Amino acid sequence: MESSKLVPPSLQVNTRHRALSKTETISPSISNPCLTPTSPGNTSTVTEDPLASLLPDPGTETDFKVANNPFAFSPGQLSKLLSPKSLPAFQALGGLKGISHGLQSDPSTGLSVDETTVPRHISFEEATNRHLPTHDKESDRAETGGKPFHDRIRVYGRNSLPPKKATPLWWLVWNAYNDTVLIVLTVAAVISLALGLYETFGVKHPPGSPTPVDWVEGLAICIAIVIVVLVTALNDWQKEQAFARLNAKKEDREIKVQRSGKAVMMNVHDVLAGDVLFLEPGDIVPVDGVFIDGHNVKCDESSATGESKAIRKTAGDAVMKLLDSGQPTKGLDPFIISGAKVLEGNGTFMATSVGVHSTFGKIMMSVRTELEATPLQVKLGRLAMAIAKIGSSAAILLFFILLFRFVGGLSGDHRTPTEKGSAFMDILIVAVTVIVVAVPEGLPLAVTLALAFATTRMFKENNLVRVLRACETMGNATAICSDKTGTLTTNKMTVVAGRFGATSFAQSDGDGTSTQTISSWSLEITPAAKRLLIQSIALNATAFEGVEGGKPVFIGSKTETALLQLAKDHLGLVSLSETRSNEQIVHWMPFDSAKKCMGAVIKLKGGGYRLVVKGASEILLAFCSAHADFETLQAEPLSEAHRQSIRDTIDLYARRSLRTIGLVYQDYPQWPPSDAELSTDGSVDMDSMLRDLAFFGVVGIQDPVRPGVPAAVRKAQGAGVTVRMVTGDNMETARAIATECGIYTEGGVVMEGPDFRRLPEDEMDKILPLLQVLARSSPEDKRILVMRLKALGEIVAVTGDGTNDAPALKAAHIGFSMGIAGTEVAKEASAIVLMDDNFASIITALMWGRAVNDAVQKFLQFQITVNITAVLLAFITAVYDPHMKPVLKAVQLLWVNLIMDTFAALALATDPPTADVLNRPPQGKNKSLITTTMWKQITGQNIYKLTAIFTLYFAGGSILNYDLSDPIQQLELDTVIFNAFVWMQIFNIFNNRRLDNKLNILEGVHRNPFFIGIVVLIIGAQVMIICVGGRAFQIKSGGLDGVQWAISILVGFVCIPWAVGIRYFPDAWFAAGVRVGGKQVVVIYRVCVRWLASFRRACRRVFRRKNKKQEEQGAEDVETGTTLPVVVVVDDDATAKLTQLVPTHP
Repeated sequence: MESSKLVPPSLQVNTRHRALSKTETISPSISNPCLTPTSPGNTSTVTEDPLASLLPDPGTETDFKVANNPFAFSPGQLSKLLSPKSLPAFQALGGLKGISHGLQSDPSTGLSVDETTVPRHISFEEATNRHLPTHDKESDRAETGGKPFHDRIRVYGRNSLPPKKATPLWWLVWNAYNDTVLIVLTVAAVISLALGLYETFGVKHPPGSPTPVDWVEGLAICIAIVIVVLVTALNDWQKEQAFARLNAKKEDREIKVQRSGKAVMMNVHDVLAGDVLFLEPGDIVPVDGVFIDGHNVKCDESSATGESKAIRKTAGDAVMKLLDSGQPTKGLDPFIISGAKVLEGNGTFMATSVGVHSTFGKIMMSVRTELEATPLQVKLGRLAMAIAKIGSSAAILLFFILLFRFVGGLSGDHRTPTEKGSAFMDILIVAVTVIVVAVPEGLPLAVTLALAFATTRMFKENNLVRVLRACETMGNATAICSDKTGTLTTNKMTVVAGRFGATSFAQSDGDGTSTQTISSWSLEITPAAKRLLIQSIALNATAFEGVEGGKPVFIGSKTETALLQLAKDHLGLVSLSETRSNEQIVHWMPFDSAKKCMGAVIKLKGGGYRLVVKGASEILLAFCSAHADFETLQAEPLSEAHRQSIRDTIDLYARRSLRTIGLVYQDYPQWPPSDAELSTDGSVDMDSMLRDLAFFGVVGIQDPVRPGVPAAVRKAQGAGVTVRMVTGDNMETARAIATECGIYTEGGVVMEGPDFRRLPEDEMDKILPLLQVLARSSPEDKRILVMRLKALGEIVAVTGDGTNDAPALKAAHIGFSMGIAGTEVAKEASAIVLMDDNFASIITALMWGRAVNDAVQKFLQFQITVNITAVLLAFITAVYDPHMKPVLKAVQLLWVNLIMDTFAALALATDPPTADVLNRPPQGKNKSLITTTMWKQITGQNIYKLTAIFTLYFAGGSILNYDLSDPIQQLELDTVIFNAFVWMQIFNIFNNRRLDNKLNILEGVHRNPFFIGIVVLIIGAQVMIICVGGRAFQIKSGGLDGVQWAISILVGFVCIPWAVGIRYFPDAWFAAGVRVGGKQVVVIYRVCVRWLASFRRACRRVFRRKNKKQEEQGAEDVETGTTLPVVVVVDDDATAKLTQLVPTHP
């Protein structure tokens, strides 16, 4: 059959009857990836013809049509295996053998690394009919010499989702402009422009009189609105691009795949249909597939199917045999579903659906959502709303005061109607502009920019932020619970000491027991002992051979690779894969984090079975009742003296900061043994076998402390953050490493996990402040530690790399997973991934977290200062002026608004952290955004700015000897005031680079090119405005002279020495004054809010009354036979947009 067609009735396949269980699963009539698939064990109707299970669901027909398909199946047919799980579809596709044949792959070796175009065309009948000859046909397709896997990628696609469609720039522009205040301002500006144009061109002017240029103000306001909107939209666009890049990187990970018979690590996006992938505990399955074979593989598919129980997987060939024989199929599940987590066991599976065709891909495509606001963004949004209410109240009050003055003066006003209309529009424009200035829309922008900048820079410094809120939360962390291996240490492990029976070896003579080197020790090993060592190290392991940098290496757990390197260098291990293929493993016990060991059962060639176990030495020693003679392997009873001798060796290695790994074993004449306990599925319960074992030996593995970790620990402690080490090592090893790192100090407490876990909560709370090391701890101990610290009000960061660390990572405020050693489950549960597994990178995250909070506070301090000054200046001077015009005109206020909302956000939100951020304690999660020091600076700067501007406004003519009856000199003074006000903001940006009372406001400024560039841009723009923006900004044409420039800059510069004086003013004195006068401010705020709410209710009543009249008029029209237009609301967006125009009570 051509795969470009659907499955037709005339399809020639093996149609012999296959008995099906009455409990079989049937695929539903529609394919919805968001529905919970029915597991094969659940009762449902049976599809009579398996081929019917391959028919397309409505809307999915295109997935079943592929032009020139050389494979037996289309993507749609393969996706029917798991939409939902369907054994009939599995049977119809010929089982694992048919699927692998149809995909032109091999379950044993995987895809060929040399594949470009596939060599031949395979029909559906060839793949699924096992009665046809299976000999290989000669190639019937010409080699095109194209790119690798050209046909496979063309037909089945890559394992990546299409990039989320970026929001077009024009839509961002519309969103930025779609603000009620800006729209009202635009309408007022257009009316003002129209009236100005009419006055200029539509009215006759006396000969010799100057041509009116009132239209310039309206045009300038329109241009200013365009600039504000474009800058806001461009910032939003840049933010989206930055987060899109981070999200793309977040999905990157390496997985183990078999190609051409060799295990290789490759990027998850490079997996293709037909690939053979490995399954290991902690993996998150990247694609859909069919289970080939393995040992006790169980998966948690709750994230994909909603079923919380662990699903045991059955090999595909075994399932097919049962289907063919008509036996009951309840509980059979050969399906590996993307998004599932491997809980235990090891195995392989063949990928059948990748990318958008996989179950997880379909779910992700259907639930793509926007980024959620972080807590800081939400908090700032509420603060912005509070500020906006005060500013809006002031603007509305200003409008009505000026309106009453305007109406009251109409009787004696002899201006033309056009001039009166223009004067009224000026009043409206001023009021609306005050609202524009008062609304701090730059606050959310500031935190967005700070987060975007911080996350980008953090990624360059080995911190991949997966959850945005973690970035800002990390700045307030008070406790760090860190793993040891790979985080505090290098994770470059080497076996440096060991004891087996009466023999021992050491890298140096520091162990005090023997001076024998590893090389000389290995020469004396008997064949039997060497065979047992190879079995314990090579067979009881999940690491594999690979190539890095052109050199063969072992890839996997660092502990396992260290042991394998010992076997390769000294025990004659030549090929790991060959050694494994020559032995028969009949049972596998994956690593158990509770018992801290793993095991394998090997069928011996001479008869009998051998259980080999490796893990934490002191735990395994407790499982032993005998010890093996190293030369003969003769088991002898383990006396208490011998047991204590082994313990002494373990403690000796631990004091040398070595990780101790024990090797134990036991031989059995049969498997399962007669005294073994069986689990519910009939397999041996390995827990029951961990008794009466023979102790074989112990090795000490060295893992040096990372360079820089002790310094990083000191930095964290200096920043008020308590660092605790949580490790699975024994107490002596943990204490030695913690002392070397600077974590364990005199007076600190070292405990073992089981002892800590058994403490009552009140005793636990008492010991937590002193606890520095938690040794021999399980993931559950780590979770309990995190929860108790949170209960005590701590903000906790925790590191984890294992699957069972996920609960602790989720429970912590900030979870750090390991990018190199971490499992996919741990990474999924974490908020930040340490790309280099280095503790020093946690300190980097701490610094950037504080930098984000600082950036927002810097901008907040700057904006509130400008807000208060600009609103008060506009209000007071407009009320005072006989012509009701404020000292700062509308277009000037818009320029100031652009400075403080956008440029200042860019400048202050991009300050990188300095070393000083670690010299202060955490702020705490409940601390106010605006501190006492900030309020002191805001209040002090406002006092100076208002004093300076009011001095120039009311007394500037006298001080500068200007004749203010001369309009030109009055315009010069207004220009000086505007220029001085802007220069105040420019110099105050520098003041706001510090939030404390220290004086160095230029610290680290050379490391922030954004800040320097934006300040230069503002200065350049201001100079251009003063020099050439006369008409547009209603200032003196031709600019200012040298003296006027000097006055403007000097008035602005005084902000810096004034800030020095403010910093020297004691915070305690200021706080005392605030307690006295703050109550009045709160009363004023509440009055403003209530008044604004009353005004909104009044407006709502007016609109309701108007709507009611329209409804009554509509009813009358219906009675009189008038045809009314029909309005259909298709969604809630129209309603939402309408309600934006009608004020409502918050």
